[in-house]
Amino acid sequence: MPDVNLTTTYLGLTLKNPLVVGASPFCDNLTLCRELEEAGVSALVMHSFFEEQIDAEARALVHNTEAFNDSVAEATSYFPRYEDYHLGPQQYLRRLTRLKKLLSIPVIASLNGRHLGSWIGMAQQMEDAGAAAIELNLYQVPTDPTRPADEVEGTMLQMVRAVTAAVKIPVAVKLSPYHTSLPNLVAQIVENGAKGVTLFNRFYQPDFDVNELDVVPHLRLSDPSELLVRLRWLAILSPNVDTSLACSGGVHTAEDVIKALLAGADVVQLVSALLRHGPPIVPVLLDGLVAWMREKEYGNLSQLRGALNLRRCPDPAAHERANYIRILQSWRV
Repeated sequence: MPDVNLTTTYLGLTLKNPLVVGASPFCDNLTLCRELEEAGVSALVMHSFFEEQIDAEARALVHNTEAFNDSVAEATSYFPRYEDYHLGPQQYLRRLTRLKKLLSIPVIASLNGRHLGSWIGMAQQMEDAGAAAIELNLYQVPTDPTRPADEVEGTMLQMVRAVTAAVKIPVAVKLSPYHTSLPNLVAQIVENGAKGVTLFNRFYQPDFDVNELDVVPHLRLSDPSELLVRLRWLAILSPNVDTSLACSGGVHTAEDVIKALLAGADVVQLVSALLRHGPPIVPVLLDGLVAWMREKEYGNLSQLRGALNLRRCPDPAAHERANYIRILQSWRV
């Protein structure tokens, strides 16, 4: 059969294949970014710019100009130090501009916020600096027991409206799976202006040091087991919400890429696999995808995308509660 076509469309962008570098430290190494492009990735997402960085810059300015007016200086220790953020606003924008000039693939900026505020203006500056799109990361861990879920999601939707109204480039929203009705939330996100959704955020859970009686940060790269929750929700969302879908987390092999596409993803985002293996893993994944498509006689991605989603798979109950019951009852003791 003729060679397969790996072209895909994500956020209105035509990409040469579905492999995208996810939000990560890779954007800080221009040489490595060029190597990733040469290896075959189709787009690159910069690491997140946090709303706290706007606040941190303002606090740094106040500290430098009004340090002796701070009557409760120890209170500032509760905030990350300004130098803890690797790139300030202007450095981030300059890095974005340099990547845009260096690479021929689209560069997607990443904006991370949890409150409405002046940081949203950064979206316009990202657009001006050359971002092809923005990934709005709504990472948050609600800890206030008096704050209801609808208020949390209402704030999220306000932020989506504010960011999408501020720019002409497409905006994707990166979510966690921990929402009561994820399909409804995604539908509302799309109604409020987003052109796509990235599934999912990875929560970096802290660990306990039982000797020091302290809470310690713990960074662990993803593994393929984390792909399962992405497959489940991609398969549920893809036939029900008309928007671009990115799979982020747990993609390490060509088979993982294929599974995400069968579930309905338009692209897959790679981070942990690249951190472990570097740019050489990219052609391995692409070659594996092409070989499988030839074996199954698929000529392009649109033919296989969503083939195992909730609407098209032979056993829709596999995505629903009925299968949950069958699995629990299958174990015998």
